[in-house]
Amino acid sequence: MSDAAVVLHDVSKRYGRRQVLAGISLAIAPGEKLGLIGPAASGKSVIAKLVCGLEEPDRGEIRVFGEDVVGKREVQLGPLRRRIGMLFQNYALFDFLTVERNVAFPLEQRGALTAAEIATRVTDRLKAVGLAGSEHKLTAELSGGMKKRVGIARATVADAELVIYDEPTAGLDPVTTQKIYDLLAADQLRTKATVLAISSDVAALAQFVDEIAFLYQGHIIYRGPAGTIADAPGSAGPPVRARRARGAARWRPGDGQQAATP
Repeated sequence: MSDAAVVLHDVSKRYGRRQVLAGISLAIAPGEKLGLIGPAASGKSVIAKLVCGLEEPDRGEIRVFGEDVVGKREVQLGPLRRRIGMLFQNYALFDFLTVERNVAFPLEQRGALTAAEIATRVTDRLKAVGLAGSEHKLTAELSGGMKKRVGIARATVADAELVIYDEPTAGLDPVTTQKIYDLLAADQLRTKATVLAISSDVAALAQFVDEIAFLYQGHIIYRGPAGTIADAPGSAGPPVRARRARGAARWRPGDGQQAATP
């Protein structure tokens, strides 16, 4: 897909003796919302970091908005990263900054807005995630769920062209989870951003994304419309009818149930 916003081609990644990704290929069209699921430690977060250039693959090509990511120095990746918003699974907040300054950080890095404009956008974003009044708290004063919401506010405040959410609702109650996905959906509808969303909450994720890809044992073994996720390996539904990617033949009955466990 030459006009794709994100392309991974034949990407492999190993940590020591452990092969995490084994020649995966994946493309996300501009404006598409792709969900990525799989068992714990299967490499989902690794894919997110590879796309941002935070990790280097052992083999393969990665392009974001037509730009090669592999082999670039940090200073070369700066302009591209300013087009990307990312929610990290472990929050990755600055513990020496207040909530307000954490959310403002990507706007300050872009340098296109005045201080007053930044303050307004930060206030609106914190209100949207239910954290109005927490502007001056330090991250050490926040619960895990609050840190998650600060991370979401930071990832979305700049209206990035590509947004990557790594477990956006982990640790949140069902009501807050729905509110967060409603917020993310409204943001994407407004900005038309390309989205890669990783989640263990498959049911909630399926209501947000257009398609879901299933990463298992280093391969994308399934990709199809979110509405047909019940047909994926490990579900109780009929055999897979959507297209399978390379590695699908390695799946065996019984494997999927293990793989689908959060």
